[in-house]
Amino acid sequence: MKIRVNLKSAGKRRQSVEPVVYQIKGCPRNVRELILAVTESGVEAYNRRMDSRDILDYLTKEQMEGQAQEGKVSFGNHYGGKKAVLPEAQEHALQCFEDGIYRIFMDGEPLEALDTEICVTEESGFTFVRLAMLAGRMW
Repeated sequence: MKIRVNLKSAGKRRQSVEPVVYQIKGCPRNVRELILAVTESGVEAYNRRMDSRDILDYLTKEQMEGQAQEGKVSFGNHYGGKKAVLPEAQEHALQCFEDGIYRIFMDGEPLEALDTEICVTEESGFTFVRLAMLAGRMW
């Protein structure tokens, strides 16, 4: 099944919302299954990118200008060279959701708990929002 996911990152200055199509296995019935499926798809894509680093990387002028607007120009290399481990990634994704590190919205409605039942169709739109922790003094 293909689902549409809008990924938001609090730190990005330009294009803070990026629509991404994820190919997931099956049809998730609750938030837990959604997180596990999206994480599995993301880990597979990440590991494929790690395997395809044999060719010479280059950036177009437009890519360099766009990245310069964000404050950093890079090839997106992962110098650690480690592949993601699916069970660990899924465990971390679930824990981060429970800890409030990110929120999920389905068609604009917040999904509050892992056991919340959902009815996913290919027209459903999801938004994952990573929350930024603010530091400061309490007066």
